[in-house]
Amino acid sequence: MKFKAFFSTFLLSYIFWILFLAQDFNIFKLGYEELITGLVVAVVVGVFCSQFFVKKDGFWLFKKFRLVNLLIFIPIYSIELIKANWDVAKKALSFKKIEVNPAIVKIQTNLSSDWGLSMLSNCITLTPGTITMDIYEEKNKNYLYVHWLNSTTDDGKKAAKIIKGKFEKYIRRIFD
Repeated sequence: MKFKAFFSTFLLSYIFWILFLAQDFNIFKLGYEELITGLVVAVVVGVFCSQFFVKKDGFWLFKKFRLVNLLIFIPIYSIELIKANWDVAKKALSFKKIEVNPAIVKIQTNLSSDWGLSMLSNCITLTPGTITMDIYEEKNKNYLYVHWLNSTTDDGKKAAKIIKGKFEKYIRRIFD
């Protein structure tokens, strides 16, 4: 178990190191100095951080199409982020009086893992106009309290559908 946790953390760290250095999409120009330095850094990260990153299975991301769902989720989140940024920018740069209807809404989520709840709350918070204030469990169900800049409904289910959007479905496929 410990070796799998170390190896998966090492591998992911090393891949990110290479991708970070090869930002111009030319991996073949990397020298042996960069590759060896990345190897050493990835080993250190694997030794000291694997116990925090991996709780059960070190290769969970490579099972059940989780990596594919993560790669599908990235452009979906990016599009939603751009749309939300555009909406908030229009309101902020408008010469008219800004029409907002702030509210704190309680939304239910079907996610159960800590990683999934964290990912959903961060996606909501990083999307302009919403901030996740709290995550809590009540009667074996998870809820989020979200500050919503421009609330368009008082119905909790409709609000949850608008705020979570497509995020929850893909996050569940990745983490649960």
